[in-house]
Amino acid sequence: MFLQHMISLLLLMRSSPIVLTDRCEGSYRCLANDLLAKNMKIAPQDTCSVLVTVASMEYETLSFDTKEQQMSCRVKVNMGWSDFSLMWTKKTSYAEAIMLPADKIWTPGLALDNAIDATSKPYTDDVVVTSFGSVSHAVILLIAVSCDIKLFTYPFVSGQCLVAINGWKNGDCGIVLFYPRTVTTSGGTLSGEWMTENVEIAKEDDMENRKYLLVTLSINPFSAVVTLILPSALIMLADLVSFSLPIQGGERNNLKVTLMLSLTMFILILNDRLPSGGECTPLLHYHFCFCLVNLVLSMVTSLVLTHLLTSDSFMASTCLKRIRRQNAQLDQNEDAGMKKQSSGSAKASLQKIVNFLENVEQKEQVANSKEAFVNYLDKFCFCFFCFLTSFTLSLLLLSQEQTCAKLKRYISGIMSLIP
Repeated sequence: MFLQHMISLLLLMRSSPIVLTDRCEGSYRCLANDLLAKNMKIAPQDTCSVLVTVASMEYETLSFDTKEQQMSCRVKVNMGWSDFSLMWTKKTSYAEAIMLPADKIWTPGLALDNAIDATSKPYTDDVVVTSFGSVSHAVILLIAVSCDIKLFTYPFVSGQCLVAINGWKNGDCGIVLFYPRTVTTSGGTLSGEWMTENVEIAKEDDMENRKYLLVTLSINPFSAVVTLILPSALIMLADLVSFSLPIQGGERNNLKVTLMLSLTMFILILNDRLPSGGECTPLLHYHFCFCLVNLVLSMVTSLVLTHLLTSDSFMASTCLKRIRRQNAQLDQNEDAGMKKQSSGSAKASLQKIVNFLENVEQKEQVANSKEAFVNYLDKFCFCFFCFLTSFTLSLLLLSQEQTCAKLKRYISGIMSLIP
């Protein structure tokens, strides 16, 4: 009996060191609880600065507000750093890496220098910690930045936006961020009418260790051409064609009023889409302003011509006054003749009919001359507005830098898609 107790005690003494030193060998959760018990919410204090290496960046353009010139983007940042307080040896556990809750340990905060609005959230709720103290973590950054893109040649525009993602520094302390060489894009390159052409990492010359994402954007001109430029050109063409309608009757005037109201609707659409102020006002604002002035002048001209045709013009007033004087003199002569020769009533009636026919003929001549004069003015106005519209449209096309090249490239891209 005593011998059995001695053997049991020896076995217990031999097994007790194994339980104390290797108590977490087979349990990752046990190792994680031991590390979390250290309460590592404070930044590593090996040096005053923490070196954070960005393994990769994944960029996606979410939207671009052309009027406000604000870009919203999504950036996934995979980063890593070393925290020697989270190291363990093989005596503690043979595990190579474990997962810890991201909110239970210290994670670096990134400085978004030029962000108007920013939201940062972890990609996952856990971080990966290796036995050497290396921590891997991923965050999702939803960033809204303001861009300065010149929209003078809209919709044939390209520009760049800066997204500054850096660590912070106060004296010798802070977070030093090491960028990767390249940035990958995801989610497609098209966001509305804007396309993401390229994303690269650039460095500020005047500041050390300050880098940013340089996002190159361009506009797909199809939407603006179809909804703004083409309707305005068709409205101006319809205004020129309206000169073929007769002046009398009012059909031409009604059409011109309808065209002016239609153009006003497109001007409202333009104001909702593009900024109307600033240092570089889009050229389309000037184009639509000219189109509106042109339509108003064309409508006023048509109204004046209609008035000249349907009323006594200045040109015909002299003739009409002369006719009225002749008629009055003839009436007086007739009255005097009737008093002297009451017997010649038949001859007086015949003379009256002749005078009436002569008056009708003179009125027709006046009306024909007035109509010919109005038609001449109408042709002159048509030629004038044709020249004015052509001149303005040519200026609009010539002022667009690289418009023809981009348009040809775009048309060739469409033609390549047609089988």
